[in-house]
Amino acid sequence: APGVYQLASLLVELDTSDEASQILCADALYQIGRVEEAHKVLLLALSKNPQRSPILARLALLQLKKGFMYDGNQLLKKVIRIGDTSCLLPIMDIFKDEDRKLMQTHCHFRALTILK
Repeated sequence: APGVYQLASLLVELDTSDEASQILCADALYQIGRVEEAHKVLLLALSKNPQRSPILARLALLQLKKGFMYDGNQLLKKVIRIGDTSCLLPIMDIFKDEDRKLMQTHCHFRALTILK
């Protein structure tokens, strides 16, 4: 992850508008435990395109990880409203096991609440 972060940072410096590089940079920061920096990179990417599900889903995880359930829920709802949930499964491979379980448990609990 540190090498990926260095490469992604270089790519972002070369083209600050490249969303894929920003997401790669955020994922690498997340993997090396620099969650706050990952959050900032994602917010910057989101400011350029507020309707991008891959960015919103990653931000949702970071909000849930911080304990901000309401914010995480709002971001997940936005992903669903956009209709592009195909990003969720690949993102789950990036999440650490504990965060993957957090997201799955949270989504399962919310689904049960909605069904009730």
